[in-house]
Parts: sequence; C-alpha cells; structure tokens
Amino acid sequence: MRISTNTIFEKGVARMGELQTGLARTQQQISLGKKLIAPSDDPVAASHALAVSNSQDINAQYAVNRRSAREALSMSEGALQNVTSLLQDVKTLIVQAGNGTLSNNDRQFIATDLQGRFEELIGLANTRDGSGNYLFAGYSNAAPPFKASATGATYSGDQGEYRLQVHTGRTIEASQNGNALFERISSTNTFVSATATGTATISKGTVTDVAQLTGARYDITMTDDGLGNFTYAVDNLDDGSAVPVATGTYTSPQTIAFQGLEFSITGAVANGDTFTVRPTKNQSVFTTMKELISLLQTPITTSAADKTKLTSGLTIANANIDKALDHVLTARASIGSGLKEIESLDDLGSDLDLQYAQTLSELQDLDYVKAITDLTKMDVSLKAAQQSFMKLSNLSLFNYMS
Repeated sequence: MRISTNTIFEKGVARMGELQTGLARTQQQISLGKKLIAPSDDPVAASHALAVSNSQDINAQYAVNRRSAREALSMSEGALQNVTSLLQDVKTLIVQAGNGTLSNNDRQFIATDLQGRFEELIGLANTRDGSGNYLFAGYSNAAPPFKASATGATYSGDQGEYRLQVHTGRTIEASQNGNALFERISSTNTFVSATATGTATISKGTVTDVAQLTGARYDITMTDDGLGNFTYAVDNLDDGSAVPVATGTYTSPQTIAFQGLEFSITGAVANGDTFTVRPTKNQSVFTTMKELISLLQTPITTSAADKTKLTSGLTIANANIDKALDHVLTARASIGSGLKEIESLDDLGSDLDLQYAQTLSELQDLDYVKAITDLTKMDVSLKAAQQSFMKLSNLSLFNYMS
C-alpha cells in the first residue's frame, strides 16, 4: 500500500500534538497537585467532588453557628450564675429578718440591703452580649428589657427565643426569654378582681396563715336584705360544698378573713356585687422582692396581728424566692445541656470534616508517583515520535537523486 508524503506529515504532526498536549496536561496536574483540572477530565468524579464540597461548606457553617451558640449560652450561664448567688443571698436575708429580736430599724437595714440586691438583679436581667445586644430581651434586643417600677419591673422585650441550627435537623435555643425567666414564675400568693355595680373596691389579699392556704378559688357575694343592709358570703368554688366558708354583715370598710386569707372591701356595694379571689399562677421575681422590701419597711408593733403578718409575709417571700431559684436553676440546667450537646456535635462535625476532606482527596488529589511516571513516559514517547518523524520525513526518492 502506498502512503503519500502528505499523510506521513499529517499523522506525525497529529501524534506529536497529542503527546505534547498530554505532556502539558500532566505538567499542569503536577504543578497544581490536582488530577481534576476541568470537569471534562472526569465528569462523574467532578460531580461527586462538587457535592462533597457543598456538604463540607455546610458543615463549616454549622461549626460557626455552634461557636455563636456556645458564646451566647456561656454568657447566659454566667449571668444566671450571678442571679443564683443573689437569690441565695436574699433567702439568707429573709431568714435573718425573721429573727424575733430585731427592731424596726434592723428590718429597715435589711430592706435597704434588699433594695440594693433588687437593683443588682435588674442589672443582671439587662445583661448584654459581646455585640451589645441584651441577652434576655428576645428579638427586641436593642433596648433594655427590664425597667424598675413601683411594684417590681416592667418587661419591654418580646417572647422571641433565638435558635441556631447547629447540625442537620438540630437547632439549639441560644437565648433565654426574659419574660419566661424572671416573670412567669409559679407563685405562693393571691390576686383579686372585682365584678361590681357599686363603688366598692377590694384590696389585694394578705396571707395570714400559710398552712391554711388551699389554692382554691373564691367568690365574695354581697346581698341586700331589701332595707339597705348588706351581708356577704364567701364561697369556695373548688370544695364542692354549697356552704359558705365565711359570712357576715358588711359595713365599709369591711375586713373579711377566711382560710388563711384576709381582704378589705371599702365603699358602697350593690345587691349581687361579686368579688372574685383567684390564686396566682405566676409572679415576677421583681414583684416578690418589692413586696418583701415593703414588708420589712412597714413598722411592726407589739400586737400579735402585726407579728403574724410579718411571719406570714416572710414565709411567702421565702417560698416565692425558692420557686424563682428553682426556675433559674432549671434554665441553667437547660443551658448546660445545650453546651454539652454542642460539644458532642463539635466532635461529630470534626469527624465529618475529616471524612469530607478524605473523600475530596481521593477524588481530586494527584498521585505524584503515577503522574511523574506518566510524564516521563510521555516525554520519552514524544522524543521518540520526533526522532522517528525526522527519519520518516527523509524517506523521499528526491534524497537519492543527484
């Protein structure tokens, strides 16, 4: 078969071009340390590497979120640790105030000390994080959530709780809601509301004997005998009895006492007026401290009633501080659980990152031994092709003609 000189040249040039292209590609792989220079090198491996890289980036973002959550939880734990110590000090002062040998001045000194603790508690409830945001304000964290008031404190934050996604399908509460933490605390106390057509008002209840408290609901109903004389009846709505727990004639101002509670009704009443007494479900720790301070600032005489009122008030305050302390300790336990989980997820994230890096290495990283071997082989092949081309290009009859 006859092969034209043109074919020899075309084939030789094409083969040397292929070898030079392969040599250049191998040199580029060696310089970059990667075997995948372009997706076209291995479309399947390139697609897999892209998916693994995305997973690696997401895992890195989870790590950033965990750091943010850890910082926020650690700051919350630090603030609540101080709150715990403060409430324990308040309990000590309550026990001290119950000493029967103390004078009114002594109790006033304790009240002054408690006022300082109250202001300190407001400050702790308004703790900021490293960015200047208020930890316990919910989403409205640009302004102080708590402001002292005559009866305790007002909360201006919202009910939001920041949650951060720290792993696939797992979010962690990175902040504590101040309203839930300091305001919604189960209480040993009562409140009253009135349903009346007259002008009478009822005081907030006073606990005279904690041991008699049942947590029941009561209605105080006024009845006119038709001659302008009024009687009252106190019904326990939870004992299933139709017999009132207390009755009497109403004369303003009227003190009504029953089952460890005492109320004062003042003013003109109308027939059928009903005053409702309900046990409180929640009370702010700030309100508890304000009531305690007011109790200790009130002078106590030698009368048995005053002493009983002081004793009952201190007992209730101590119980409410106990509940506030339990509330804070529960929140701290939740924070501790979150920090422990973050630590475990950090270990898991590190393992995943190592796995992703290993997979990417297998897909992308160059085998230098093989690459250098290929480079040498292609270099030899190229030189051989060039030498053979030189010889073939001289195979012409014109070279033998003189």
